[in-house]
Amino acid sequence: MNELIKAQFIGNRVVVWDLEKGTWLYNNGFYGKPIGVRKPNLGDEFRDPLELSYFEAFFLQEKKIIEIFDEENNLLDKKQFLKRCRENHINFNQKMEVYKHLREKGYVVKPGLKFGTDFAVYTKGPGLEHSPYLVQIIKKEGSINPIELVRAGRLATTVRKNFVLATKMKGKLHFFLFDRYKP
Repeated sequence: MNELIKAQFIGNRVVVWDLEKGTWLYNNGFYGKPIGVRKPNLGDEFRDPLELSYFEAFFLQEKKIIEIFDEENNLLDKKQFLKRCRENHINFNQKMEVYKHLREKGYVVKPGLKFGTDFAVYTKGPGLEHSPYLVQIIKKEGSINPIELVRAGRLATTVRKNFVLATKMKGKLHFFLFDRYKP
């Protein structure tokens, strides 16, 4: 796409109304999800608008692939959209840093809400594989409760995924992978 794709911030959603451009975003990086479609397929022509997560929208805005407008059709610059993201997501900056790092390494990063984690991460993409990783971000100044760690590990094992803790230490992102143990 040569021109910026228009997205609109409405309520607490970021929506691409142009069906052709929404389809293009999904088929070129698995960005977003068509509203009302449970499991979109790569290559499908969507008949519904595409909803982007805040992380996807911020990443695509930063990469100059989309431009974001508010409800009154005013263009939101990066700073204005960041403010809205912070209002709607606890610890947005650190989560965004992890999202961006993983995307730039070639991973497909989707919300991990249904697994109780920050992100579900794919090597190929949804519909092509099950996500092999669940990623939970630990705040810089935070600590992890051992009970929560055991709970997360058990969940990851139950759904056959590897559990990853991500945190920033001494200015650098660190990832700790907990592999499934199968005796």
